[in-house]
Amino acid sequence: MITQREDYYALIDIGSNTMRLVIYLPNELGRFREVENVKAVARLRNHLNDDGYLSKDGETILIDTLSDFKDVLKIYPLSHFTCVATATIRQAKNQAALVKKVKAELDWEMEILSEEEEAYFGYLAVVNSTSLTEGITVDMGGGSTEVTYFKERKIIHAHSFSFGTLSLRRMYQYEEAEKTSLDRIKRYVLEQFETLDWLKNRAVPLIAIGGSARNVAQIDQVDKDYPMAGLHQYPMLKKDLDRIQDQLLSLTLKKRQKVEGLSKDRADIILPALTTFITLHQFIKADRFVLSQKGLRDGINYALFFKDKTHPYSPNVLEDSMQELVNDFNLDLKQIFQIERLARTVFNALYSHKMKGVNKQDWQVLNRAAYVFNLGEYIDNESSAQHTFYLLANRTIDGLSHRDKLKIALVSSFKNKTVFKQFTRPYKSWLTKSERKKLRLLGALLKFIYCLDATKRQVVTDIDVEVKRKKIKLTIYTKKNAAPEIYQAEKQKKHLEKALKRDLVLSFVRK
Repeated sequence: MITQREDYYALIDIGSNTMRLVIYLPNELGRFREVENVKAVARLRNHLNDDGYLSKDGETILIDTLSDFKDVLKIYPLSHFTCVATATIRQAKNQAALVKKVKAELDWEMEILSEEEEAYFGYLAVVNSTSLTEGITVDMGGGSTEVTYFKERKIIHAHSFSFGTLSLRRMYQYEEAEKTSLDRIKRYVLEQFETLDWLKNRAVPLIAIGGSARNVAQIDQVDKDYPMAGLHQYPMLKKDLDRIQDQLLSLTLKKRQKVEGLSKDRADIILPALTTFITLHQFIKADRFVLSQKGLRDGINYALFFKDKTHPYSPNVLEDSMQELVNDFNLDLKQIFQIERLARTVFNALYSHKMKGVNKQDWQVLNRAAYVFNLGEYIDNESSAQHTFYLLANRTIDGLSHRDKLKIALVSSFKNKTVFKQFTRPYKSWLTKSERKKLRLLGALLKFIYCLDATKRQVVTDIDVEVKRKKIKLTIYTKKNAAPEIYQAEKQKKHLEKALKRDLVLSFVRK
């Protein structure tokens, strides 16, 4: 349903392989919620002739696809519209004529991004949507491949290579085995990488952007029966890339088109892309391969939002993402701050007494979970734990790895030991037994603290914690009648007692 708001942003990305129309709603945090995404597999690169001109057929595909996008846009009240083109239009000798044609036919200004701009926007997307402070990005399109190196979140180097998946595919010689063609591609891209001194032996994460990288991650998730939804910040190792390459190389093109996780329209170009990723991974000695779902289009949006700021990136990606959750689910900030304050008091006491091995990193998990505890109540109160876990485990939370996201989901959704075990069952290999025990303790603690603000009146002013050999005494000070809080705390303390293996003695004192 289209709202009556008039601040929709529309962005058309004319790539070498695909063309996309994406419509967003921005918020005050500089984040953009995608409301529509229309894709067309145009493969304009294949219509760039030997003389370097986009052919008449290519022009027709370009204009017809943009006309279809214009029909979609009619129902959206826009406050901002951008139409950008990348490698194929940039490399076409008739680019000026194409710009004029788009203007004449559609009355749109088609902006042709420079190589530097294309690389920069990819970097900008990564630093605004992950917690990585250093890395190499690679954005492989149909007609070009952009790489950047950033450190302390600042871009240090950037480069655009004039090869992409479609141009590499043209290097195939069909009378020879596919592996032989891929070996030729490997030698070619390695020669290109060797022209950049700043790429070699960086030993940092390789962050991949774009449709080919996304398909590689999807195949890996299917192969591993990955229990968590979402691709952003999905990590892989080189052995995963090698395994997928071997798997796809063993299949005919027809069978490759049926591989789950691989888009049919990418079946013929996925191996040139994989070969490039593996070669670059080896060249930079990457410690891991990480997928970024955020790319060129997101980078353009971030540049727009941060254009008047000191730095073109958010000072704290995770904090912004957590705040977005608070906004989306109408969570009560006063209650969040109350829970956070009381939880800190009890946690500090456990930490100072070295109870159950809690450490400073555990406070980070508990603190983040306090922001979103029981948010599933927004959907249904009776099954709030299930909704909380599902939403947090499967929603993209920028700045959090999948493993850290799981930890927060488990703590925030804690109901009891039985439900906790149900939630952890698909993820047993992700966490050690001691980690699971620790998260259960943090969940039980958070649930207990939540009971101390059961009526959302912030009646509890302070807590004194006295740790003894067999019990823990909590003196809880209140400023009003706290009967509902007393009832809930007494009812729920058993979960914390079981996790701590000590009795909790509660004493409520009204000041």
